[in-house]
Amino acid sequence: MKQLHVAVLMGGWSAEREVSLMSGKGVADALESRGYRVTRIDMGRDVATELARVAPDVVFNALHGTPGEDGTVQGMLDLMGIPYTHSGLVTSVIAIDKQLTKQALVPHGIPMPGGRMVHSEELYQHDPLPRPYVLKPVNEGSSVGVAIVTTEGNYGNPISREAKGPWQDFDELLAEPFIRGRELTTAVLGDTPLAVTELKPKSGFYDYDAKYTDGLTEHVCPADIPEDVAEACKRIACEAHRLLGCKGASRSDFRWDDSQGVDGIFLLEVNTQPGMTPLSLVPEQAKYVGMSYADLVEKIVVEALNRGEAGA
Repeated sequence: MKQLHVAVLMGGWSAEREVSLMSGKGVADALESRGYRVTRIDMGRDVATELARVAPDVVFNALHGTPGEDGTVQGMLDLMGIPYTHSGLVTSVIAIDKQLTKQALVPHGIPMPGGRMVHSEELYQHDPLPRPYVLKPVNEGSSVGVAIVTTEGNYGNPISREAKGPWQDFDELLAEPFIRGRELTTAVLGDTPLAVTELKPKSGFYDYDAKYTDGLTEHVCPADIPEDVAEACKRIACEAHRLLGCKGASRSDFRWDDSQGVDGIFLLEVNTQPGMTPLSLVPEQAKYVGMSYADLVEKIVVEALNRGEAGA
């Protein structure tokens, strides 16, 4: 039988480059341990030429952020006729954009925070929402560029131009009401929810550093929450995965106001390229349900190949 050749795309030039490199290394090592032929590609601008040269049977997309998560790489791979893991072009375009995600999901009853897009210049004049509220880039992942604006905060009132924050890096931001409570996340593999994890940062909130620095966040898996809340998170995650057309693995992130029970659950975003690092949540939840890291990686690859053979 022919040895299957998998190209693992990692790195790139997004703000999440270092995380992607860690994800890609883990994936490549796991596939090699299972006997696959693996080519590791730190994605540059010549990625199409490199892929044409190595001619893999399938691509494991371990990129995070743009252009690996926003439909760009997916469109390129579609044109080249190479099967790839995770979600396709249209799903990727929608899911990386938090505003488009709301437009796709809220009409179907998925609970998400309200809010609106604001020009960063507006923030220096007045608050777009009553404090506390959250400001975030519309198309970055891993909590890159997220700021929580409170009455007691040191950003100023109104926000000062000199205050360090996402308004200095992005022309437009999504403003949402701050939801008090707890941070929950649910992974979906294929069409099956894995578990619900609660994330407890040791200080501050679950930002980029808290996600990827060992020891800064406690992962409680399964989350110590009421059964009806856990089931609701799983149901919402699966429905969001289905409505957006996600493939392979996705991860839905929630805020839960525990004073409101099930009514306090709000979906924040759906990650179509969830991390695969040693600290990542999808491998952790897979392990909880009895699936090793290598099992998880192989399952994602096989699903991508089957989809490619079916022309999906």
